Amino acid sequence: MSVLAPFPQIVDMRCLAPVETTKPSSLAAQIVPRFQSIIQRGRFSLLILSLAYLCSACNASEAESSRKEAGKKRAVPVVVATATQKTIPIQLSATGTVEAYSTVSVKSQVGGQLTGVYFQQGQNVKKGDLLFKIDSRPLQAALMQANAAKAKDLALVKQAQANVLKSIAQVNQAKANVVKDKAQATNADVQAQRYASLLNKGAISKEQAQQYQTSADAQQATVKADEGGVANAQAAVAAAQADVQNALAAVASDEAAIDNAKVQLSYSSIYSPIAGRAGSLKLNQGNLVQANATDPLITISQIRPIYVNFFIPQRLLPDIKKYSANGKLEVDALPPKDAGHPVRGELTFVDSGVNTQTGTIQLKGTFANADERLFPGQFVNVVLKLSEEPNAITVPSQAVQSGQQGQFVYVVKPDKTAEMRPITVGDSVKNETVIKQGLKSGEQVVTDGQFNLVAGATVQVKPEVGSKR
Repeated sequence: MSVLAPFPQIVDMRCLAPVETTKPSSLAAQIVPRFQSIIQRGRFSLLILSLAYLCSACNASEAESSRKEAGKKRAVPVVVATATQKTIPIQLSATGTVEAYSTVSVKSQVGGQLTGVYFQQGQNVKKGDLLFKIDSRPLQAALMQANAAKAKDLALVKQAQANVLKSIAQVNQAKANVVKDKAQATNADVQAQRYASLLNKGAISKEQAQQYQTSADAQQATVKADEGGVANAQAAVAAAQADVQNALAAVASDEAAIDNAKVQLSYSSIYSPIAGRAGSLKLNQGNLVQANATDPLITISQIRPIYVNFFIPQRLLPDIKKYSANGKLEVDALPPKDAGHPVRGELTFVDSGVNTQTGTIQLKGTFANADERLFPGQFVNVVLKLSEEPNAITVPSQAVQSGQQGQFVYVVKPDKTAEMRPITVGDSVKNETVIKQGLKSGEQVVTDGQFNLVAGATVQVKPEVGSKR
């Protein structure tokens, strides 16, 4: 059996060290050279294996390079689009909630039986349209009673006014009596003085002089009595005038009662206070209506115009202030799954404070809603147009790719090769992205097939799916 192996073996070199003997055995002299030969052959085998591995790696690298080179030479089918220059709106997007412009809960202010309903549930009504009728007979009777009380008090006014005129006539008569009696008293005083002078001369008797003096005193008393009659007559005039004022006050009270009765009677007919859409009817004809009940008879919502309520982050508030300083901002609202054009409105409300819990601020847009595409409580997509960016370079958003070095696009050069172009992007509007830097108008960019491309690859432009080409 041979000690030589076809493959290198692990050998302890200490076994191969020469042994200092005076006469080495013949067997050792034969084995040592053989093991040294084995070691030489093992090193050579390792060198061959290393060279084989290096050749294999070189072949793989060359194959990969060949594959890439073949990828560049082989035309890759792609879909392209042309970068265009146009005016792009600067806008914000949000989700909003439609809110009625105004909502009125219609209640009855008088009680009674509901005798008539003059609209259909869900119907559009105009301002002033008759909605309900309530039994008005008790209210009409109250109005008639108030009118009768007024007529009675008007008669009392006339009677009091007549008493005033009568009292004034009595005053005038008493004053005339005073004048007459004063004249008579003056004449009596003159007669008494003359006869007193004659008495002093002994021309008449004392009895005659006393008689004229007594007559003069009586006339003075009459004058005083007449003056008291004038005062009494004037007091009667004042009392009669007070009666007139009381009667007029009663008439005024009656007129207020009449006005109240008319108002109460008007409440028996309920009209729509606004133009809008009627909600669900709570009571039907024939039911008893309570005055100022908790539940309304009907709720009417004004939907033309209408509000859309939405929120934006507080960091965008300076932009809102900046652009709204130049005028009203346009707001578009589009209900989900609505194929029509967006409903156009304008921004009319910015809340006075920021919600500290959400960090957002409330905005409202007002919409004419002529076609009634917006309904209260509906969720809509809202686009707030702030301004416009003229001469912006735009490409389809799917052309923009992201890599380790940032965002880029594949540009198709005139020689039908792809160039990997770094770009700086701006805002995105719908399915378009604004390119701030890195692209010119008219250049073609790849929108489909980017994952099969490498820089410098040859491309084959194919028509977009659904195109007529």
